[in-house]
Amino acid sequence: MSLLPPSPRLDSEAAVEGHLDLLVAIDPRLAAVRAITGPVQPRISPPGFAGIAKVICGQQLSVASAAAIWSRFERLPGALDPVTYLALDEAAVRGIGFSLGKFLTVRVIAEAMVAGTLDFDHLETLPADDAVAYLVAHKGIGPWTAQVYLMFCAGHPDVFPAGDLALLKAVQHGLGLSERPTIKQMIEMAKPWAPHRSAAALLFWRLFAVMKQREGVVI
Repeated sequence: MSLLPPSPRLDSEAAVEGHLDLLVAIDPRLAAVRAITGPVQPRISPPGFAGIAKVICGQQLSVASAAAIWSRFERLPGALDPVTYLALDEAAVRGIGFSLGKFLTVRVIAEAMVAGTLDFDHLETLPADDAVAYLVAHKGIGPWTAQVYLMFCAGHPDVFPAGDLALLKAVQHGLGLSERPTIKQMIEMAKPWAPHRSAAALLFWRLFAVMKQREGVVI
């Protein structure tokens, strides 16, 4: 196992593995979790408007439902560009499965990008907390959406979406906790994993997927 500094971006399996090596050195308890999960893949989506729209599409939906709706959305003419998205009417976007809230949130983002008040290139230069604050300043974007965008679209190495239910369940199971941590507790628990918290999140998401596939195991 090499402890050479990994790529700052989580954009390859090798980068994730490098961060996990350092993470296990920080918290040896995670070695047992890693032994269960096997290799952990990065999740990479396009940055910018299309990427944030995809994250919003997936809010509060199963993976399968989100994928089906996104497949229809990306085929909608003009949907993946902020200028042309603003020309789409509500009926067209909601007709492919977006809720009113999601339609309006993506519209807020498109308007901000066109106005120049939301710059995704600038976002990628910011530390994680500042980047989250930059995104949540726009109506409809909450911490989970901002954090997932930073992980999956910007490849940020030090983000942990503590409000994600699957992560909370997986951490409880993986660390043998008697109770599921609250969001506040999870934020504190994840602090020692810096600056590799995104790799920790990927590890526990993978654990959640593995445990769901095992008969008789409920997490």
